[in-house]
Amino acid sequence: MTLNLTFKQLRYFEAVAALGHFGRAADSCSISQPAISVQIKELEESLGTPLFERGARHVRLTAFGEVFAERVRAILQSVDDLGDLARASNDGLVGKLRIGIIPTIAPYLLPRIIGNLSLAHADLDIHIRETLTDKLIKELIEGRLDTAIVALPISEPSLTEIPLFEENFVLVRSQEDAGKPVPNRESLREMRLLLLEEGHCFRDQALSFCGLRSPLAREGMDGSSLSTLVQMVGTGIGVTLIPEMAVPVETKSAAVSIASLNAPEPSRTIGMVWRKTSPLSAQLHQISDVVQRSAEALKTEQCKRSGG
Repeated sequence: MTLNLTFKQLRYFEAVAALGHFGRAADSCSISQPAISVQIKELEESLGTPLFERGARHVRLTAFGEVFAERVRAILQSVDDLGDLARASNDGLVGKLRIGIIPTIAPYLLPRIIGNLSLAHADLDIHIRETLTDKLIKELIEGRLDTAIVALPISEPSLTEIPLFEENFVLVRSQEDAGKPVPNRESLREMRLLLLEEGHCFRDQALSFCGLRSPLAREGMDGSSLSTLVQMVGTGIGVTLIPEMAVPVETKSAAVSIASLNAPEPSRTIGMVWRKTSPLSAQLHQISDVVQRSAEALKTEQCKRSGG
């Protein structure tokens, strides 16, 4: 049996398998939904077996599709590695660079990172993916990202971790509480602590600081973003913790006060991760330097604004 498969078909298949939806996969590949459907149908006909179970709102991989998907990911990653190898042979940073970043960093540091990267490497084509840590690591391992900016440690044997900077958390409470003593972690356990929803690593870090395995069983305590949490605090619902870099953006339009917590202050380590096998390792070290300098400049600027 001679198979007539194309890399284009494999790319389209991988997009549908990852997104579970023909329309979203078509958008991600910049083609029409009928076009991607035709390509997948031709691929299935070449293979002689269905790859997807098609439903009204989503599609699922068949048993054969699951096995096929693993092989396709390996093939596409090898092809991407060849492209990375070619890019790595250049003296400067050029071409497409796919960066992942978590939501509790992206709005505050990303504009500065992109600006500095564009100045230092004008020929770099930067693509950003903002999502939760687990998804970023999965996509990184599968070769769909070149690197990710996350909270460390990740502790994934196949990835290189480069710590870049430390960042403290601060307490956000209502303006009326501004003059009150700063609560310790034991006191925080008794307060209505607003948290990000499940899946955010910042949620787990806040719980860890307070010595809580899970939040108190109260409704309305979870938010999808730091902005939502801060606005909830401003209405008097409770208190929350946010990273220092988020303070200028998230508190400027909320009726809240900020307090540094007593030592030892809760903090997180921010760093970059990438595959140990990546041919772009040397270039990614250069990128990490830019990220680190961007964070240092942001912190200096914030200190000047606060009079620190």
